[in-house]
Amino acid sequence: MKRAFDFVVSFFSLLLFAPFLFIVIIFIFLKIGPPVLFFQHRPGMYARPFRMMKFRTMTDERDENGELLPDEKRLTPLGRFLRSTSLDELPELFNVLKGDMSLVGPRPLLMEYLPLYSERQARRHEVRPGITGWAQINGRNALSWEEKFELDVWYVENRTLWLDIKILFLTVLKVIKRDGISHGGEATMPRFTGSSGEDRRDSDHIGS
Repeated sequence: MKRAFDFVVSFFSLLLFAPFLFIVIIFIFLKIGPPVLFFQHRPGMYARPFRMMKFRTMTDERDENGELLPDEKRLTPLGRFLRSTSLDELPELFNVLKGDMSLVGPRPLLMEYLPLYSERQARRHEVRPGITGWAQINGRNALSWEEKFELDVWYVENRTLWLDIKILFLTVLKVIKRDGISHGGEATMPRFTGSSGEDRRDSDHIGS
């Protein structure tokens, strides 16, 4: 039922948002430059990697050593707008159509975080990752990593189709209000470096 719901809603959402997608593509091409889309491998269900797509919001500016500049220096005004309105997430609807993602679920994070999760935190990979989720409507980037992961696990343990519909509705309200976009004044969420005091899961067992 959930997969059918995801497919139908994402399909008709892409049809509905097609004009917005076209406009955003033009603006990114003119203001940031090609490529318009950002691709990155992220862990999906059971931590199996998939290629997630988003609209590009940052430049590729580097320092004299060839290293990428910090996020806050590469994030453009257009990128800030796309993130605050969640328009940068629209291409993920194609990931939902493919079955890599769900409309609702824990957000897909970086592959390098996998060995840092505790046994409980790793349960967030028992379901497909989502465009939005329980953590996103309960604080988004204003939360700590530990708070986010606890909310993700709560969703895994209590998920229902009705809960998904509720989360989607509340996500729209959050986007309108633009709540929880940044963390402590930073442009993006700080990197996860592991939870202190918790046993970390052996990376050899994740995604096996």
